[in-house]
Amino acid sequence: MLVNFKGAHNPKSVILYAVYFYIRFGVSYRDLEEIMAERGVTVDHATLNRWVEKNAGAIADEAHRRKRPTCRSWRMDETHIKVKVKWTYLYRAIDKQGQTLDFMLSERRDEVAATAFFAKTIARNGWPDKVVIDKSESDAAGLFNMNCLLVMNRWCWLIEVLQVKYLNNIIEQDHRFIKRITRPMQAFKSFNSAAASLAGIEVAHMIRKKQFDRSGPSGFARFAELAG
Repeated sequence: MLVNFKGAHNPKSVILYAVYFYIRFGVSYRDLEEIMAERGVTVDHATLNRWVEKNAGAIADEAHRRKRPTCRSWRMDETHIKVKVKWTYLYRAIDKQGQTLDFMLSERRDEVAATAFFAKTIARNGWPDKVVIDKSESDAAGLFNMNCLLVMNRWCWLIEVLQVKYLNNIIEQDHRFIKRITRPMQAFKSFNSAAASLAGIEVAHMIRKKQFDRSGPSGFARFAELAG
């Protein structure tokens, strides 16, 4: 079993339903507490938060292992997410067909964060032929570092880097689903809670985009399947 539910006071199906409802429909934990009560489940908002923190990240890792192969032409950008009273940066990448490649929440938007994000995305998806970014110098520096690795390993080609804003419209539009879901959640109370919630939201978005077996289940059934 992917996610360990041993010792939980509620059935696995109840926990997964609560987590899925939260990351798919963008409600606050207090609203979700009321929704669960309407379904005969008494659980407080703090417990709901723990369920999301414990399970969403692990399910996201499994989603990356199971998603369909992606293209080698990428679009990369960041969007702002508020944690407590501070703005953080959600790094995101999709391919030219709109399929999610990877995501990473960072407290900073700089060369170190961009390099870490590209390294993580490449580790999960393989090397791209081309990456489109905006005019961000830190993102360009991160890709330069990736190309330096290729040179050091004597590869005969480099990643083509295009800094053309209008070509990145596809990922800016893709951000909208994430922002629409996070808006009703209000500001996240901690970085770990934000990272886990966003990982779950990205999985829900991947399910919507049918990045798994197109003939298989969708929605909650797919989410539960990914949990093992």
